[in-house]
Amino acid sequence: MFVNRITHLPILILSLFLSADLSAQTGSAPKWEAGINAGAYMYQGDLTIHPIGSKETIRQGAGISVTRIINRIFSARLMFNMANLAGDESIYANPKFRRHRNLAFNASVKELTLSFHWNVLGSGYEDAKYQPYVFAGAGASFVNVNRDYSRFDTSYYGPESAVQKGLAQDIATPTPHVLAVVPVGAGIRYHISEKLVLNLEGSYRLMNNDYLDGFSKSANTDMKDHYSSLTVGIAYKFGAKEKYGCPTVN
Repeated sequence: MFVNRITHLPILILSLFLSADLSAQTGSAPKWEAGINAGAYMYQGDLTIHPIGSKETIRQGAGISVTRIINRIFSARLMFNMANLAGDESIYANPKFRRHRNLAFNASVKELTLSFHWNVLGSGYEDAKYQPYVFAGAGASFVNVNRDYSRFDTSYYGPESAVQKGLAQDIATPTPHVLAVVPVGAGIRYHISEKLVLNLEGSYRLMNNDYLDGFSKSANTDMKDHYSSLTVGIAYKFGAKEKYGCPTVN
């Protein structure tokens, strides 16, 4: 059900964007952008004590993108990212059970997403130096998860404990290879020149899966895993200039 909803999300958003702002002021700008980005990726799930995510195990990532500017307010972006994620309970002294459970993981991520962007100020893609934006979309993350339970304290968690029984179930459960994701976020663009744009962006990936870190039954089955990123990038505008918005009808 969750995957079906994600599949239909880009179509719904695109139809809304294409029908919006029919009275926008006419302007012109290159209709395409190609960009690169790099930044920090953070895991959020069972193996961290922080609601925002595992700040201690932030990893690097980078990506490339192609953007189609639809009109002065909206654009659509296809993006491919490669990153790493990690979590490790041994770094937390409190609560004490963390260092006895001692679960850890690392994962490589290859992510392909299509997102739709709203230029908040509606100033056009060529009129303002600074342009804040928000976005949402859908996509897939291809993951390679390596879970580590080698330091699990069997003297603290006996064979009849719920944690050790849960760990046995987790070990028997294959880790996922493809995860449906819904990226949502915000950013700000800065125009260096007519052709070059810098951007700073924060993105959060919603998922309906609890095995990104390889563990669920031995941890918290009620909390799904997620991840986020903070990146900086640069984009180059190209293609023939195109008029956007509706011209005045006499």
